[in-house]
Amino acid sequence: MFESAELGHRIDKDVYERELPALRKALLDAQYENLRAARFPVVLVIGGVDGAGKGETVNALLEWMDPRHIAAHAFGPPTDEEAARAPMWRFWRALPPRGRIGILFGSWYTAPIVERVFKRISGGELDRRLGEIERFERMLADEGAVIIKLWFHLGKKQQKRRLEELASSPRTAWRVTQDDWDKFAHYDRFAKVSERALRQTSLAHAPWIVIEGGDARYRSLTAGRALLGAMRQRLDAPPSAGTRAPTGPAPAPLPAAPVDGVRLVDRIDLTQKLDKDSYEDQREKLERKLNLLLRRKRFLSRHSVVAVFEGADAAGKGGSIRRITHALDARQYRVIPVAAPTEEERAQPYLWRFWRHMPAYGSVALFDRSWYGRVLVERVEGLIPAADWQRAYAEINDFESDLAGHGVVVVKFWLQISPEEQLRRFQEREQIGFKNFKITPDDWRNRDKWDAYRVAMSDMVERTSTELAPWTLVSAEDKRFARITVLRTLCDRIEAEL
Repeated sequence: MFESAELGHRIDKDVYERELPALRKALLDAQYENLRAARFPVVLVIGGVDGAGKGETVNALLEWMDPRHIAAHAFGPPTDEEAARAPMWRFWRALPPRGRIGILFGSWYTAPIVERVFKRISGGELDRRLGEIERFERMLADEGAVIIKLWFHLGKKQQKRRLEELASSPRTAWRVTQDDWDKFAHYDRFAKVSERALRQTSLAHAPWIVIEGGDARYRSLTAGRALLGAMRQRLDAPPSAGTRAPTGPAPAPLPAAPVDGVRLVDRIDLTQKLDKDSYEDQREKLERKLNLLLRRKRFLSRHSVVAVFEGADAAGKGGSIRRITHALDARQYRVIPVAAPTEEERAQPYLWRFWRHMPAYGSVALFDRSWYGRVLVERVEGLIPAADWQRAYAEINDFESDLAGHGVVVVKFWLQISPEEQLRRFQEREQIGFKNFKITPDDWRNRDKWDAYRVAMSDMVERTSTELAPWTLVSAEDKRFARITVLRTLCDRIEAEL
């Protein structure tokens, strides 16, 4: 792959000046056509060896296009805020919305490549992390993103000469650091590991383009043509439903309907109850235990909690969340109520609006409804094509696996009540003034789709209850029993992690 980029490509100045005006006009036309239609985001990943002209090339692209609609992000070592979260958090925040272009220097490839070069991770671990990147990029592509990955390459002698040239000039010496020379000392190993990474992750929906970095005119025109070609190909294609461009394999089939017609939700024992005295005694002990667990040094420095609350309408999700918050310092938690996505959120990949709320170490995020809306309400209400919610199971599992792999304790609760109890609670909410806000026309309408939600919930649990992020099915017919179950489960999961 790198050999083809070491052929001494050069572009004559006259040719460059003759071709550049047409390329600039075409890039601006494509940029504004997509900006007006907001059909897709463009993710431009910049990688390669030091001194190969990455920065100069991006500066040229920003000069040729309208920089007001391009966001360039340079990722160095993680900040304290970034280091306290899962590694992908800072990249998710930088993703461009539909219609815009995002340029990422030092992307999600940097850490696994550098760590393998310096033997901090094994070859197997590198392959595992590259596999995570493959799935992440496939998700972006399935959500409609155009992904262009440019790797700027120099031969070993070329790189040494380039670094020496930069270091010798007072105007550019600041651009060459000791870190650059340390990496150059491991050039051969960097080349080997990088080529392995590029070969494994250069796929149809997110290909790598290797550009020789020795000639400024050649690399700039090549990068500009690559960007234009990818944008033009999508702009000239018929818009797909929801601007998405499915690229992945067909999703695994859903679980077959049970022969006896009994779904998971039907197996929850709704007769379980707890008397008031037992409830108060257990509640006090569990709240105290939860508070103490979240004060432990190990939790504060290496872990966080993401608790997801889903369930039937009026099943008591809010009450269960309040029991948790009652035990915590208000500075340590956030409650995230999830409603219909905003315009800003609809312009991003589906999971983006949840990723940005992921807590730092030592903190707790409580989601009242969550990313499971894609396989529940959006599925049942027919708001998206079937292919979108069917692939969401795997995307959600990858998302939660990434969180759990970096110290996040993912705890998921499904609270279930009977249709009869739900009707009683609905009527109570209508009759009691301070509870009126809890009942909406949508709640009544959802009752008519009880069986559809019952099937969707059962499929969801079967497809997304994993060892790292299992579902806890809570009998919520009795509120006291449900709240104690939630508190105890939360304490048990955190204690096991610590």
